[in-house]
Parts: sequence; structure tokens; C-alpha cells
Amino acid sequence: MRYQGSEAYKLDGAERRRERRQAQSAPSFEVVSGGGLDARARAGVSPQFVARVRAVVIVAAALIVLGMARVALSSATVSLLSANSELSARVEETETLNEQLRIQRSALSSNSRISRIATQNYGMVLTSDFVAIDLDADPADAQPAEPTDGDAAQTTDVTAPQTDLS
Repeated sequence: MRYQGSEAYKLDGAERRRERRQAQSAPSFEVVSGGGLDARARAGVSPQFVARVRAVVIVAAALIVLGMARVALSSATVSLLSANSELSARVEETETLNEQLRIQRSALSSNSRISRIATQNYGMVLTSDFVAIDLDADPADAQPAEPTDGDAAQTTDVTAPQTDLS
């Protein structure tokens, strides 16, 4: 049988527990901030260096943006000049064609050419008789020489008025 609490206690166990508690709560080494070589290496870069790097980056970005703008303007100028050159060439071609068409129209509409085609191809001849109509005369003064009826208008003896072809 066993009795509760009849076991013998070690007396040095309580002291050891107390030492363990103190050792756990106290740090094993001391931290001293200083200015040694290791502290400078861990400090990193200075704020002035960071400010200078930022300024250099901003200046470089501004130069890149200005360069890109200059290239874009030059590209736009070249394309506009190319389009202008093409338009000038087209205007010159159009003017040349216009002059050729004017010459051709003049040659095709000459009275001598038309008269020659009419006489040679179609057997037409110019009449020697012509009728003169005075448009300024008063219609009350003029009296018809012949009675006007529908049959008189159908006759083939009536000559057409001659126009000046020159």
C-alpha cells in the first residue's frame, strides 16, 4: 500500500527551480548600441543619398519624356511632308491632264473639223439662203405674207436659218 504524501522531498529541487525561473526571465546577453563598423554597415544608405538618387531618376525621366516628344514631333513632320509631296505631285498631274483635255477639246470643237465631218461623213452642206428675224420690230407692224396653217409648216421648201459657224 501506498500512502499519499509519504514520499521524501528533495530539498535542493526548490532552489534549482528558482534559479531556472531567474535564468529564463533575464536575457543571456546585453545589447549595447554603438557606432562601430557593424552598426554603420547595418544602418543602410543615408537620406541625402536617397534624395540625390531620386533627383537623378526624375531628371532622367524628364529627359526621356522630352526625347520621346521630339521623336513624335519629328515623325509627324516627316509624315506631313510626305503627304504634302504626294499631293503636290497629284496637283501637277491634274494640271497636266487639264491642259491636255483643253487642247483636245479645242481640236475636237473646231468649226472646220465639224464642217468637214458633216460634209464628208453625212453629206450635209451649208445653205446659201437664210432668213433674218428682227426681234426688235413691233409685232403689230409685221403682216404675214402667207396665211399660216398647219400645212405650211410641213413643207420641205422652208429653209432653216443659217448660223454663223466661225
